[in-house]
Amino acid sequence: MEIDQKIRTAARWVQEAPVLLITAGAGMGVDSGLPDFRGNDGLWNAYPPLAKAGWSFSEAASPAAFWSRPELAWGFYAHRLAMYRCVQPHAGFDILLRWARQAPEGYRVFTSNVDGHFQKAGFDPSRIVECHGSIHEFQCLAPCCEEIWSADVFKPEFVDEAELQLKSLPHCPRCGELARPRVLMFNDADWIADPDEAQFGDFTAWAYAHRRRLLVIELGAGKAIPTVRIYGERYAHRLIRINMREAGVRSGGNNLGISGAALELLQKVDEAMCGRFP
Repeated sequence: MEIDQKIRTAARWVQEAPVLLITAGAGMGVDSGLPDFRGNDGLWNAYPPLAKAGWSFSEAASPAAFWSRPELAWGFYAHRLAMYRCVQPHAGFDILLRWARQAPEGYRVFTSNVDGHFQKAGFDPSRIVECHGSIHEFQCLAPCCEEIWSADVFKPEFVDEAELQLKSLPHCPRCGELARPRVLMFNDADWIADPDEAQFGDFTAWAYAHRRRLLVIELGAGKAIPTVRIYGERYAHRLIRINMREAGVRSGGNNLGISGAALELLQKVDEAMCGRFP
């Protein structure tokens, strides 16, 4: 199927969908100007101090990094936190929100992104599951308890931003141990998932109940960590997969893979829905 035909088919599916599930991985944020950490080169170009340390993304994004080199680990996450706070979600989020609000029987969002951009774009937080947690919440590194708290209390100040050197690091208000983002990291036995468990259960029950009519729009979710892809495939009646590098789908009339950037393709589908697509 040619890409123009795929765009028109996607537009028709969105218009026909009674209920919508939006799923998203890291590729969704690239059009907002967020860095792509695919491979060491992408990470190290964005964060040269991690290259000096010889850390891969899986090594930098691990509890072990906070134990072994807390200043560098926190420099990496504090810079990302500041960036996520400043960067505005791209216009594709607005398009998705409009589609979601038009779905007669509602919508949900399932994302592995920890940036909080769906909430920032205006999506109802009660309809979002962040399956890898959120950088906007902290927990104790130990952890001493199951308590989490808002990252709003932490305003990163850098002595040397290029070297990711912070003036101070956040600590647990209960025990005084180093804090960490409530983000699911690699080899992470101490991530506090409890705040999400009840919402995740309700969310899954909702997806199961609508599985015979559910349109899943998946954006920028890769195969390396396939949580988002698997979740959407499990409940989709129809699946639209938008992905720059990995747009392949299972054969069948209800699966549509479109290769390209999220923002550009969302805009084209929206134009097709409005009759403006050439």
